[in-house]
Amino acid sequence: MRHVFLLGDSIFDNAPYVPKGCEVQAQLQAMLGDEHRVILLARDGDVLADVKTQVSRLRNMPAQFNHVVVSCGGNDVLGLVGHMQLGVKSVLEAAELLASWQAEFRIEYRRMLDEVLAPGLPVVIATIYDGVPGLSPGLRTALAVFNDVILREAAARRLPVLDLRLVCDHPGDYSPASPIEPSQQGGRKIAAAIAELVRSEDMSVLRTVVFGAGLN
Repeated sequence: MRHVFLLGDSIFDNAPYVPKGCEVQAQLQAMLGDEHRVILLARDGDVLADVKTQVSRLRNMPAQFNHVVVSCGGNDVLGLVGHMQLGVKSVLEAAELLASWQAEFRIEYRRMLDEVLAPGLPVVIATIYDGVPGLSPGLRTALAVFNDVILREAAARRLPVLDLRLVCDHPGDYSPASPIEPSQQGGRKIAAAIAELVRSEDMSVLRTVVFGAGLN
């Protein structure tokens, strides 16, 4: 049996925000069938620093690690949103602030990747989606700064990427219970993108390939 491990935050651990059986894990399991087992280690609310605990649980699993998919970092950026509302004197000053936050995010993201990659696991990393209903154009632009870190780190380490910006591209992809979480529809699209990746990507070959085709 092949195994898919989901690490990170509520992008994968979205059960509280959708009808029972419609969470990402359940939908992915249904798509992959009995030949695969989908194991959820992600936890709603976790930040990059918390992934270390998830990796510790992963190390204790007796199963073979065919795919480890990590979606984390969104809650770290969410913690900065309040600071992003503060006034500045110039566009350059705002850019300098973003640059400093990006540098801190890069340090934490690299530390997280070091933890995940240390056991020699086949890892896929996900970007932070930016189609949340009501998200201002300015905040969407700011998110690109942090996604740049994720994409650069993926390329530097030759890791495949699940680009959630391309997957969850419709307002209906976000839960009415909490607009920053995947809805049943969004979870289905995320699961479909992961299923495509699992079926098509040879994890023994180190290369950066972007997966992002959601279901219409």
